[in-house]
Amino acid sequence: MSIHINAKKGAIAPTVLLPGDPMRAKWIAETFLENPVQYNDVRGMFGYTGTFQGKPVSVQGTGMGAPSISIYVHELINEYDIQKLIRVGSAGSYQKDVNIRDIVVAMSASSNSCMNNLPFQGENFAPTAHAELFMDAIVAAKEKNIPVKAGNILTSDIFYQEDPNYYKKWAKYGVLCVEMETAALYTIAARFQVKALSLLTISDSLVTDETTTSDERAQTFKEMIEIALAIS
Repeated sequence: MSIHINAKKGAIAPTVLLPGDPMRAKWIAETFLENPVQYNDVRGMFGYTGTFQGKPVSVQGTGMGAPSISIYVHELINEYDIQKLIRVGSAGSYQKDVNIRDIVVAMSASSNSCMNNLPFQGENFAPTAHAELFMDAIVAAKEKNIPVKAGNILTSDIFYQEDPNYYKKWAKYGVLCVEMETAALYTIAARFQVKALSLLTISDSLVTDETTTSDERAQTFKEMIEIALAIS
């Protein structure tokens, strides 16, 4: 049992889906998994284990931001020996052709976070997806006829940017969207040599100002979950 996860050893499956919102974790478990059992309620960050097509799968909420997901990923790997971590989150579009409810597969994660500056002492580490998981997700999406976009994303420490045009300097270099966790996930996975991938559904657009409601973000985005479970 770890500090932030009160699950017993063996209660968490080798593959864990990682939504930021604990209520989305609850919805995923109750909607997609057979016989889900809640294993964590520390700080209201729910975690569940069930089966999907006979295979054990867990879902663990991580909260918002790089520091929060870092805690859960570190404990899942080091206390529970988890080998495959798949983030299923929401993101804001930085491109005109990346629309609401589009699915983005994050090949890599640029960041304005200082988290990697500490261990790398100001040098740049490029956090990337695990190649096998990335390719599996692309194949699964094609088999399910689910369109996806793939490329570089931005992990930001700031949700409410003061400069409304901040996104444009990233968009100029082809960054597809922004969220707050993937760079941390990929960095920790690389450190401990486990598999990690982020699948993101566009919940709003910095380009068009379109958005979705909190209920829609918590209880929709089914196609993203279908891809994640197909590669679990």
